[in-house]
Amino acid sequence: MSTQPPSIQPRPASVMPPLPAPRTILLAGFGGAVATLVLFSLAQWSGLAFVMAPFGATCVLAFALPDSPLSQPRSIVGGHLIATAVGLAVGDLLGISPWTMALAVGLAIALMLATRTTHAPAGADPLLVMLAMPGWSFLLTPVLTGTLALVAVAFAYHRVTGRRDYPRYWF
Repeated sequence: MSTQPPSIQPRPASVMPPLPAPRTILLAGFGGAVATLVLFSLAQWSGLAFVMAPFGATCVLAFALPDSPLSQPRSIVGGHLIATAVGLAVGDLLGISPWTMALAVGLAIALMLATRTTHAPAGADPLLVMLAMPGWSFLLTPVLTGTLALVAVAFAYHRVTGRRDYPRYWF
């Protein structure tokens, strides 16, 4: 009985994803620009906050990668709400330090995974709120108002550009 070592298969070369069509590239960029302009316009019109920096990254997902689970309304709204709430809670309960900021990011990731609301841009939310400590009203404006507006713009954008299959699911 021979005991030959298992053959080692070479690892396949990484293959980059294909380059999107020029129309897709331009429309995704246009969608992100329109969404951002809508948020700023709503803020100016209403006097409420609708914008926070992580929403720029949310636009990348919602307009460039609409099929991703990270791009679905459940993940956009839920992920930002959960991660922001975690940052506010940890900051209030444990104070602000490198350790508590790290804990908040880790807890936000775990809770987003556990609730199936994973949204990568929301990973920045605990750091944002712990550094600024804006208060619990931040959950309503800009987080809830902004994410709902982004989802509405993404929904309309995908309808206008011919993508009738976004979102893949709502809840």
